Amino acid sequence: MNKRNLLIVLSVIACCIACVGDFVVLFVFGRQYPGYSQLYSTMSSLGATASPVSFVVSAWWIIMGLLFFVYALGFRLAFSPVNKYVNLAFWLIVIYGLGEGLGSGFFKADHQDGLLVISAIIHDILGGIGVTALVLLPLVMQKIIPRSAIPGFHLLSKFVFVIVLLLLLLFMLRFTDNGKLELLSMKGLWQRLFVFVYYVYLLIIAAIMIRNPVISEKEITKKDTK
Repeated sequence: MNKRNLLIVLSVIACCIACVGDFVVLFVFGRQYPGYSQLYSTMSSLGATASPVSFVVSAWWIIMGLLFFVYALGFRLAFSPVNKYVNLAFWLIVIYGLGEGLGSGFFKADHQDGLLVISAIIHDILGGIGVTALVLLPLVMQKIIPRSAIPGFHLLSKFVFVIVLLLLLLFMLRFTDNGKLELLSMKGLWQRLFVFVYYVYLLIIAAIMIRNPVISEKEITKKDTK
């Protein structure tokens, strides 16, 4: 195995640790927080100052962000460093790592007298930017992997894009509900489903990277010039 392929494999491992580890940390440490609900509580509240597991969860989010940086580097190597769409996807993954990883870890979603403090506002802004980057990823991936190379991937990308927009909408509607509708109050559920769908998508991309570490330059060039 040459150095390039080794780095790709290491980046895939980083992706697996980040995606699986995030849910392990979420559910394991969520049980250590009295009153915390996986269905009704946001993931951010697990890292807030009031949380008894705040330090551990925040530290994990920082590690997770760094793992996504490693994944992004391997992603760029696996497909094509000179392709503009690959570079765009690379930055989208990096931005997600910055926003939902380091941003969430360093800036806690704290409240005071029912209002967001400065750190929580920064937390929400960086998290929103990170989530937006991830939402756009399937649209860019359709430009990277040729339809002829992996039949069905374009359909999967379209499905992921549509389903996560629906989940994101359900998550955001909690601000207009005021607890009147049980379904919309389950913000924790919609947030976790959103993250789950995208993590599965990232892992599928990682599997493609292992299966074919360097997508044919001819295929990429052909796709890029259409």
